[in-house]
Amino acid sequence: MLQGTRFDILRHGEPDGIDCFRGSGVDHPLTQQGWKQMQAAIAQGTRWDLIISSPLCRCLDFGKKISAELGLDLIVDDNLKEIGFGVWEGRSKEDIQQNDADAYKKFCLNPVKYRPAGAEPLEKFSNRIWHTFESLAAQHQSKRILIIAHAGVIRVVIAKTMGLALDDVYNQLKIEYAATISCRFNDKGKAVLLLPSSL
Repeated sequence: MLQGTRFDILRHGEPDGIDCFRGSGVDHPLTQQGWKQMQAAIAQGTRWDLIISSPLCRCLDFGKKISAELGLDLIVDDNLKEIGFGVWEGRSKEDIQQNDADAYKKFCLNPVKYRPAGAEPLEKFSNRIWHTFESLAAQHQSKRILIIAHAGVIRVVIAKTMGLALDDVYNQLKIEYAATISCRFNDKGKAVLLLPSSL
């Protein structure tokens, strides 16, 4: 019997377009490889009670497909969208390094303090994501839920459950396409990270 609410969090697969700062302001669909990556990540036949997805198509398109195949309800939660990168949205790291080198260097050293113009503050994003998970855990007690979201969402979950600084998680942790982690909230709202995770 499941104790508490378990979230299996799946990052989207490879999206179309150049390798760039792809946050909430850029909505590229998955490539064929991206579809294959996500399908492979959930191929072990885990049974979920519900699927919840970011509204961005690189997550939601797969959510629609898999929810129909599994006969599960799909909830689209706008609060699970990726962090916004402001004026850097859609621009490659090489472009920014060449044309805004000082800002990029500061961002890499301290992504919490030095944000691109118009970007969502990292602490605000972190609070948005974590409050969403706390709320979902309270609403869906004793369920196992597949969350389809983004690298930033996974970083927040790791930071919050492990008590790590956000800048350390952002600088030192790479989240691959279709990567998965799991966490569980008990009935008192305490969350733990489950590693390694098997979907």
